This record gives sequence, C-alpha cells and structure tokens, in this order.
Amino acid sequence: MPNKGVLVLGGNQAGLRAALDLAQSGIPVYWVEGAPFLGQKEREQAPHQLTAEMLEAAKHPDITVLTGARVTGLTGQRGDFRVEIQYGPRYVDPARCTACRDCEPVCPVTILVNGRPRKAIFGPSSGLDAPSTIQAPDGAHPTPAGYRAVPNVFIIEKRGMAPCRAACPGDIHVQGYVALIAQGRFQEALELIYEAVPFPRVLGRVCHHPCEEKCRRGTEVDEPVAICALKRFVADRGWEEDLARSQSAPTAPSLSLPSRRVAIVGAGPAGLTAAFFLARQGIPSEVFEALPVAGGMMAVGIPGYRLPPEVLQQEIAAIEALGVTIHLNHPVDQAALQQLREEYDAVFIAVGTHRGQALGIPGEDLQGVFSSVAFLRTVNLAAMGVGAASPPRLGEKVMVVGGGDVAIDSARVARRMGGKEVTVLYRRTRAEMPAEPWQIQEAEEEGIHFHYLTAPVRALGRDGVLTALECIRMELGEPDASGRRRPVPVAGSQFILECDTLLVAIGQTVEAPFEGLSLTQGGTYVADPVTLQTDVRGVFAGGDAVSGPASVIEAIAAGRRAAESILRYLRGEDLAAGRAPKRPDLADIVYYTPEQPVQRPRTQMPRLPLAQRSGFAEVNLGFTLEQAVAEAERCLSCGVCSECLACVAACQPGAIDHNAVGERLTLDLGAVIVAD
Repeated sequence: MPNKGVLVLGGNQAGLRAALDLAQSGIPVYWVEGAPFLGQKEREQAPHQLTAEMLEAAKHPDITVLTGARVTGLTGQRGDFRVEIQYGPRYVDPARCTACRDCEPVCPVTILVNGRPRKAIFGPSSGLDAPSTIQAPDGAHPTPAGYRAVPNVFIIEKRGMAPCRAACPGDIHVQGYVALIAQGRFQEALELIYEAVPFPRVLGRVCHHPCEEKCRRGTEVDEPVAICALKRFVADRGWEEDLARSQSAPTAPSLSLPSRRVAIVGAGPAGLTAAFFLARQGIPSEVFEALPVAGGMMAVGIPGYRLPPEVLQQEIAAIEALGVTIHLNHPVDQAALQQLREEYDAVFIAVGTHRGQALGIPGEDLQGVFSSVAFLRTVNLAAMGVGAASPPRLGEKVMVVGGGDVAIDSARVARRMGGKEVTVLYRRTRAEMPAEPWQIQEAEEEGIHFHYLTAPVRALGRDGVLTALECIRMELGEPDASGRRRPVPVAGSQFILECDTLLVAIGQTVEAPFEGLSLTQGGTYVADPVTLQTDVRGVFAGGDAVSGPASVIEAIAAGRRAAESILRYLRGEDLAAGRAPKRPDLADIVYYTPEQPVQRPRTQMPRLPLAQRSGFAEVNLGFTLEQAVAEAERCLSCGVCSECLACVAACQPGAIDHNAVGERLTLDLGAVIVAD
C-alpha cells in the first residue's frame, strides 16, 4: 500500500470501515462525503444506528473528514493519483459552532425533505427522530432535535441566489423579507430592506419590480408573488408603528471621518441614497437641489395618485434626521461646481434628466405644445403649493406622444386636469410599449385612448395656436439596436387628428451639462460603470444623469455604489477592487420547489373605485395584514436560505458567514476507494 494516502469516497458504513482500517494501519485517509454529514442516508433509514465508530473515525489523527465535498477531477494511475476536491462552503464555521440550535428557530424558511420539514439552517438531527422543535407546515411531520452526528455542527443550504434578488437592481434580499413577512416578523423585514435602500415606501408604490418577472412561482406554478406590494405593506406599517411609538428622529452615527465633507448635486433618488449610505458610515454630506422640493423626479415626475407627496417627504425627512443637510432652491452652475470641488473632499453629480426631448417636427413651437416632463413638474409643484407657475390650460382634446411611463402619467394627469378626450400616440404596438402593463391598464380604465403604430409628422395651427396634428401610419420592420422591431412609415397613410394640447414624452436628457466632464452622444455624463468616477478626480456621477432616464430603483442602486466609491476615495483605497459587476449565472442552479405546490391565486391589491379617480388621491391602497401574510406565504423559497440574516443575530459564537466561499483542494494520493 502506498504511503501517499488514500481517498475514500462515501460517508456510509462501508466508507467508515475502509477509513478506519486504513487509518489504524498508519495510512493517511481523506474521507469524502457529498452530504453535509457522515452516514446521513443510514440515519434517515435507521436513525438510532449511528455508531461510536463514526465518532471515533472523525477524531482519528490520520483521517481527514470532508463533508459537503465532491471530486471534480481525477488523473493519474495506480499508486500515483492527483485528485481535485471542491469543499463547501457550509456558511457555518465548524470550529465555532456549538450546535446550540439557537439559529434554527429564528430561520423563517421551512422546506420539506423526504416528507419532513426542515429549516434552511439545520444540524445533523433536523428532520429525524427526536422531539419536535419546529412547527411543521400543512400537517406534515414535525422536525425533531437532539441527535448527534459527524460533524455535530450546523450548515446552511443555499441553492444559489434566488431569481427575484438576482433581478433586483438594488440587490435587496427579496426572498429574505418575504419570508419574514410570512411569519409576521415585520420589523425584521423592514430592517433587511433598509440594508439596501432608503426608500421602501416609495419603491413599494412606483418600482417596476423586475423581481416579479423572474419569480419562479409565476414562471412555473401560477402567478408571481406580489413582491413590490409586500415591500410597501411592511414599510407603511413600520412608519405607522414608529409614529405611534415615538416622534423622535433616529440618532446619527458617530463620525468615522468627521473632517471630510461631501457635496451632492441633486436631491433625487441617486443623490439622497448616496447621502443616506454615507451618513450610515459617519460621513457628513450636503445636498444642493435646484428645485424648491427634494426628491427629484420622485417629487416632480410622478403624480400624487401613484406616489403621495407626504410619503416621499417622510422618507426624505428620515434621511435628514441622520445628519444630511439639503439646500433647496440652490442650483449649481459651472462656477458653483468649481467652488464645491475646492471646498469639499468629493462631489457626486446626480442631477437627473429634467429636460424633455423635442419631436423635431414642423409646428412644434405652436402654443399648446408642451414637454411632458415640464408639464408634470408644474402640476406637481402647484399641488404642493411651491410652484411659481400655474399648470397650463389643456383644452378638451389632448394628444400625448410617447410610450413610456412619463407618457402614461401625462395622459392620466391630463385627464384629471380637465382633458375630456385624451389620446396616447405610440409608433409601435402595445407589445413593444415600454410603459408598465399595469400603468397602461389603469389608463384604459380611466378612459385614455391609444393609437398604436402612429407617429406625428407635423403640428398644425391657426394664429400661432395648436389645432391639429398630422400623423402617419407605421408598420414594424427589422429589429433595431434595442431588439424591438423598427417602426417604418407607411407611404400615403397620413391623417389628421384634431387637438388642443400636445404633450411630448419621447425622452429626456441632462438639462445643463457641466463643462469639463465628458458626455455621451445622448447628452449624459460618462462615468466608470463600477465606481461611477468621472474623468475628473474626486468627481462622481450617477443615476439618470449617467444612464439616461431609467427607474427609481436603478437610480437608488447607483447612489449606493457612489457612496461606496466615495467612502473608498476618502480613505485612500482602491475604488474598483472586488467590485466588478457580477450577475449570477442562474441557468445551472437546481432550485427548490415543493413536490406538489398548491395553486394559490395572487392577492389583488385593493384599489380606489373608478368613480373616485377624478382627483389625485392614491389609486392603489395597499395590503391588509392578513393579505400580506397570505401573499408572502406563496413564496416557494426556491433559493432555500433567504439570507434574511436572522441566524447571524441569533448566533452568539459568531459562527455564521453568509459570504463564505468554498475551497478547492489538490491532493496527491496513492489509491482511491469508492464506497458509495
């Protein structure tokens, strides 16, 4: 027998016998088992037959036990093998874990394994033969406790990042907060959300929730979990409970770099998010906003029936309570930017895209033609009592050109502002329309008309006032750079539509770009996609000012990245190290799915009756407690561990590390014994 050592594959009785015999002969043994515990199959079949020999083998000085491991490569010949082994991760440090079980009860995820309930974090006895410690779902067998095995420590099962979280631009622990809501642990759910975003109440109302598009319940069972509505429920409830408990603001953290100062240009979602995360790290910042209100497009671009102004302002006030200073009515021009660079240690430009793009057609300068962005801003500021201008008189017939959310918002606002016949013109079909489907549906419910495959070619007027719009029919040709089929004019198909007002919503760009900063062809700033640093040292840019018009959650994600970059910059650290964009490959992940998932229809959020939608009262009314819990229970727990981090708080030895990575071992061995 060679002296190099022997690989024994299989943590069963046969593997035990081989490992002990070899070790007792003085031969080093590497005992590899794919399951997290030795003898797992035997224990499931005959749980009382774990022998003292198993414990003896695990303690033998010549036996190295590798559970949760697999052989990934085997080369060589008899007496001279090279073996590659992938080991772990367990996410629980065996050297620290005491098997106290404190983590298990707080885990909100319960799955069924061989018909028995088991938590995402579990020990060798979970699901076997001892008295119950875990409530079983739907009358299944209870989970027992108190059983010893090798190693007698806990492990966390992760199938991979849940598709919902992978789809979230803000990297919110989606499955985690949904699992906590299902157990009625609302405060924990809200705290988990705040680890990623400072605007959960806003996002619960206006996020386009790409997480739901990837929800496996929706793609494989019935309908996706109402993830966005659950976020709104727990955030609204948390706000109400905070008000009932105390009116006091949260205490700002002690400053980690009190001598450093950061200037942020723009109080929109990107700028305020950067301020929020910097404040949580003890970095003071001042935000300079040109508008008379904070919030950027959240405040002046989203109508009150979707996002009540008081909801936004309450979340902004919470950011200010952390020590963030916001200067309103404080535009920053070229000279002011230079002054900020001189007075502050870093500058973050998050000015958004508040300038609407023109159609470029004859007659666009007629009275009655407006940018949708400017129109919505005027209406929202007037509603808040801070606007210098009054909303324009629209007339009875209103045309809106565009297919995004701004176009739909403009049409619905125009309807509320007196437009009796409001029509949206879009040059492609409804299937290609970038606006969210529920936005289109609600607009149709409110009497908005849609003309698809239609494009304006000329605005017509009398005495300088708009009276009609000449349009042309379109047909779809070959796909363009966006992947959508390109609209092509149909020769000779022109027609006339009478109108009193034309609202243009075909795109937006930066209003007054700063000199010295590189711009894209679209007029947005050039910034490193990872660090958001511009080509000027110490100046960062993000949000719509870099990406172009996007979503609130994408702007928030940019603000969080900017805060991380600024923090590193102030500390003199590498801005990019370890931060390369990583989108997990989900294709090869075998997700968990209940054996027979029960069909459960998606909970429908109560909405304001159509007859009451003449004003700006909020249309979507939110879940009740019972609705929220029932909807959260629909989650399949497909990633198993939800990364809610409750186990981290419960583990007194500090044994849990959700960021642990596995190890790859290379061994030179003399023999391989397969005992599976």
